[in-house]
Amino acid sequence: MNGNEEHLVQSVTGPLSGQVPLQLRGPADMAEMLPYLLGFFPDDSIVAVGLQGPMLQQGGVIRLDIPTDPADWPSVAADTARLLVRLSGQRDRPPEQVLLYLCRDAVAPAPGAGGEADDGAGGGVAGGPGVLAGLRPLAEQLAQAFRATGVLVKESLLVSGGRWWSFLCGGESCCDPAGVPIRSVRLPSPVAAAAAFAGVAPRGSRKAIAAGLFPVGPPEDAPAREAIERAGPQLVHELSGPGGRSATLERTAVLLAEVLAEFGAGARELDRGRTARLLVGLQDKLARDRAAEYAEPDELVPAQRLWRYLARQCVPPFEHYAAPPLTLLAWTSWLAGDTATARVVLSRVLDLDQGYTLAQLLYESLNGGLHPSELHDRVRQERRARERLAVRRPADVVVPPDDPAPPAAPPAPGGPAVPTPRQHRATPEQPADPSGGANQPDRPEQPRMPRQAGDPGSSGRPPSSRQSRRKARRSGRAGGGGPAFGLPEEAGPLTVRAARRAHRPHRAHRARRAR
Repeated sequence: MNGNEEHLVQSVTGPLSGQVPLQLRGPADMAEMLPYLLGFFPDDSIVAVGLQGPMLQQGGVIRLDIPTDPADWPSVAADTARLLVRLSGQRDRPPEQVLLYLCRDAVAPAPGAGGEADDGAGGGVAGGPGVLAGLRPLAEQLAQAFRATGVLVKESLLVSGGRWWSFLCGGESCCDPAGVPIRSVRLPSPVAAAAAFAGVAPRGSRKAIAAGLFPVGPPEDAPAREAIERAGPQLVHELSGPGGRSATLERTAVLLAEVLAEFGAGARELDRGRTARLLVGLQDKLARDRAAEYAEPDELVPAQRLWRYLARQCVPPFEHYAAPPLTLLAWTSWLAGDTATARVVLSRVLDLDQGYTLAQLLYESLNGGLHPSELHDRVRQERRARERLAVRRPADVVVPPDDPAPPAAPPAPGGPAVPTPRQHRATPEQPADPSGGANQPDRPEQPRMPRQAGDPGSSGRPPSSRQSRRKARRSGRAGGGGPAFGLPEEAGPLTVRAARRAHRPHRAHRARRAR
């Protein structure tokens, strides 16, 4: 052992008893604690746990992928240190020390080669010392990055193949070169007992959870793709029709209520048309926020089932359409106490669109140790206020008939094929000018169509993620993802403004307690 036996306090958080503090007595307990800390067995991951106060209590927790290119390790190490310090400061205060884990998939032994059985924490023990030597530079770069921010490294562990090694070990006299076996999750121990009391059990590996989020493959992908291709232009037609965005949003809300009722009765899939209509409708952030209101205890299970189903229908080239349903899946999973799924799903969203701001804020809130109850209270308040308003006064939007397709009849001679902006602004007191205005060109103005993933821009090549983020900042959009339907970002119950407000009372409470 490396002699680092000073006790520290970590927490197991579960749906049955909230946070259960647990005193860890050394690296063996730290390694055993890892899957309970995240809710899953991380693979190919960097995990950093902030330790705060004289008792070294658990603070913020973050997980990142280990870059495949070692040239990226220094920048990732610096980003890891900055992110953990920032998240810990938002929650309470910067950490005094940090506990680091490097988790690497083990090399599977050849058939018939024997080796220890896998208990869910990894493969065999093959390759352990080689993995230790290969990742030691990354461990040193992480330690340097944290020391540069004033945070000491309490322990730095490699976890691979059901064993652990300490990067702080001085030699063979300190630790076994073959590693130390991690206690199985099936064996009794203080860590396992605390997890059982909290109602927490590891969900398997991160890759196994993520595998259930990817789009469906052949032969289901072709009809799903065709349905989305039809639904995009139909939604544009809805937006240019009577009631505009308000009526379109109301149609999406009615469809959501209808579908969630079916999923509450046991349904597990939808017809292609309604699936595609929901996917394109949820690209409107106000519609996404209305969907987030289905978060009461009796609504969580059917909602999670629907969001997962919708996300898997986002086949190429429409993978980015999955950002809203996946964010909703993460939100409902977090509320249900399934932080393992929430973490993996949010990571998937940010892989699809690193500028999707709601996913960023939920990810930071989850990793910063915040509880979703305050944000959930705000969603409830918004839902009740909207329902009271709907009871007091009739709806002031006209919902178009359930046929969003363009009319088959040819347009009148000289008239535009689609409504022009002048016609969009028409009111019952001031009818629209059917000619679109005397100064309008004869050629009809076409509505903005959704740009599909990979479509070249004006430069003839796909825009880079950096260009997309720069364009989003210039246009004032708060989140990325979805087609360019020309919809403004507005403050709903679960949008950026509400999520950021949820941090402030928490920090103020901490400051008052400190005083």
